[in-house]
Amino acid sequence: MTAWTNDELSRIEHADELEIAPLGGDGTPGRPVPIWVVRDGDHLYVRSYRGEGGAWFRAARASRAGRIRAGGVAKDVALVEENDPALGDRLDAAYRTKYSRYDATYVDPMVAEGARHATLRLLPR
Repeated sequence: MTAWTNDELSRIEHADELEIAPLGGDGTPGRPVPIWVVRDGDHLYVRSYRGEGGAWFRAARASRAGRIRAGGVAKDVALVEENDPALGDRLDAAYRTKYSRYDATYVDPMVAEGARHATLRLLPR
């Protein structure tokens, strides 16, 4: 694994959405899905709006790899599930801050318990 560069972190962090395409069973990226992305320190995280039942999340959980695109950055990534409560609290705050201009109808599901259990850290490969 490699680390994100400061430029990549900044560009992805400031993008409104990220496109994620989890790898399919044959190792090729699936259809890209737009999702929200937040940063905590030197790491990037995404959550499933639909929790663990979201189709893209189920594919991501199965493959543990995918391709992302945001802020002019395109990368192959490893997808690591995160369940640390303290991290979850920080990510909740990051989602609320970054996406505060959106109605609670959209933000609340991203900080709900179901979405917290569908949190992935993006690791560049």
